Amino acid sequence: MILGLTISQFTALHVAISLIAIGAGLIALPAFARERLLPRTTGIFLWTTLLTSLSGFLFPILAFTPALGVGILSTLILIIAFAAYYGRKLHGRAAPVYAITATLALYLNLFVLVVQSFLKVPALHALAPTGTEGPFVAAQGALLAGTLWFGYAAFKASRRLAA
Repeated sequence: MILGLTISQFTALHVAISLIAIGAGLIALPAFARERLLPRTTGIFLWTTLLTSLSGFLFPILAFTPALGVGILSTLILIIAFAAYYGRKLHGRAAPVYAITATLALYLNLFVLVVQSFLKVPALHALAPTGTEGPFVAAQGALLAGTLWFGYAAFKASRRLAA
């Protein structure tokens, strides 16, 4: 039991929070890249992304795993994003720092979504049972390329917002 929930129930809650974070991020960050700030959606994105990372640490941990590493990295990145967004209110250099860290936080959530999709969705798992096959590599490559392109657009917009 975790927080009074079975592992299955807690996993469902963790996944739901993750999907909300991803959805909010896919709305808030493109708006930011177009120099539009959506405070409520951004807040939902940041807080649910943090909750996703922190709730991941509540699962039974038997050894250091890649998932644990991603959770630690995401939490550290989010601390910086929170400081830029809430602490510095995107003034000056905080805007580009936020653009970079928020993009990285969204990327990590999407990265895990792709990994979990290939592990849990039977049709995808059949295409890449070990996670080293072409379809998995192509999906992660496309995600990385899209995130880099998007991150660049957000960074450029942040510099204009900071000026």
